[in-house]
Amino acid sequence: MTKWLQSGRRRDLCALLYEAEELRGQSLKTRLEGHYDTHIDSKSFYAALRSLREKGFVEKRTEGIHEAYALTETGEERVESHFEWLSEKLGE
Repeated sequence: MTKWLQSGRRRDLCALLYEAEELRGQSLKTRLEGHYDTHIDSKSFYAALRSLREKGFVEKRTEGIHEAYALTETGEERVESHFEWLSEKLGE
């Protein structure tokens, strides 16, 4: 497994983006907080997104005063690959 998937938060961010195709930063953070049922520090949230962008798995674009995030093709491939691996381990 590549290093980017070793972080559960980065994996979960990618899963949410895979499902939604594109989300504004605050909407993505809100969905992740709902999944974890806890508040997430904005600095660490955006650091995880920055790491994914720097590695080429997520792209960011400006939408008015907001930033929107989406998976790159490489990011989608990694999510699908991880899902296949996880499905094998769960016996599906």
